Amino acid sequence: MNRWITLITWQEAMIATGIFFLFLVFRKIFTTYVFKTILYFSRKAPTELVTNILLAFEKPLRSFFVVIGFYVVFLYLPFPERFDDTAYHIFRTLLIVHIGWGLFHLSASSSVIFTKVGERLDIQFDEIVVPFLSKLIRFALVAMVLSIIASEWDYNVSGFVAGLGLGGLAFALAAQDSISNFFGGVIIITEKPFTLGDWVSTPSVEGFVEDISFRSTKIRTFADSLVVVPNSTLANEPVENWTKMGKRQISFNLGVLYSTPRNKIQTCVERIDEMLRKRDDIDQELIIVRFSEFNDSSLDIFLYFFTKSTIWVEYMEVKQDVNLQIMNILEEEGVSIAYPTRSIHLEDKSKDIEQKKDPE
Repeated sequence: MNRWITLITWQEAMIATGIFFLFLVFRKIFTTYVFKTILYFSRKAPTELVTNILLAFEKPLRSFFVVIGFYVVFLYLPFPERFDDTAYHIFRTLLIVHIGWGLFHLSASSSVIFTKVGERLDIQFDEIVVPFLSKLIRFALVAMVLSIIASEWDYNVSGFVAGLGLGGLAFALAAQDSISNFFGGVIIITEKPFTLGDWVSTPSVEGFVEDISFRSTKIRTFADSLVVVPNSTLANEPVENWTKMGKRQISFNLGVLYSTPRNKIQTCVERIDEMLRKRDDIDQELIIVRFSEFNDSSLDIFLYFFTKSTIWVEYMEVKQDVNLQIMNILEEEGVSIAYPTRSIHLEDKSKDIEQKKDPE
């Protein structure tokens, strides 16, 4: 190889350098003027798909100008013919890599291609499905590019695939947990018990869903810690999705003193019920205010109703205001809230002893 390099004249080297720089100039002209002009007109089109494709292939196109420049320089220089076949395979390999590079960018989770495909097939992709599909497509693209490159260099891909089948069986036996986590993620994606940002509660953890990957789901707890839960665990546990609430429940017992007159209890029940039915922030579908039972140390009034807002802060504000209004009603009616008490009655036996001593 060094011998052939020494045979290259200064004139040929200068011309080769000029050819390479000419392709660099072409690249600059293309990216600065031609590509931007095409991109400008594509953004005026009714769909963003063309623009998305152009942006995905922008960097591969710029890089491929350099590849073409090197290949043309190689063809110009007087290298022996036995190198032509190798250079041709290298050029085709780089072409495959650049096409795969562009498709890899096109399959990003931010790409509008998923939206367009979903509209064409009448499928609604959410913020969980898109990243999941993006990772699957990218993995398939990388495997396909490597397979095509192997075929380009006359590598026996069929034997490689057969080997993968036997090796895959052994790998599957050794990685049962990972496979179960993968299929657990598929179940979460398809059944959609929750999505990103939802507040969920399971026997294992409670918090907000931050990310769903092939293996696990990340949940941010109320203590601001990040818990990584295997997908197989979530797929086999009951999941309570609090975000899906249409309204939020308030239920408690209000205990008053046993000495409270019957008419006072009835008045308090009626006034509390009326107060709840007049509030705009209380759902009117089901409101229960009833004198429910005789407790050990109180007469209990049962309250059961829902707030329209499911947001935690707003829910607590409504609950506080309702409690204050209930206290105001009790004060106006002269009714006291009971607390656990116990009365002890002592029997006076001194009088019985004196009667026994008296012979009368």
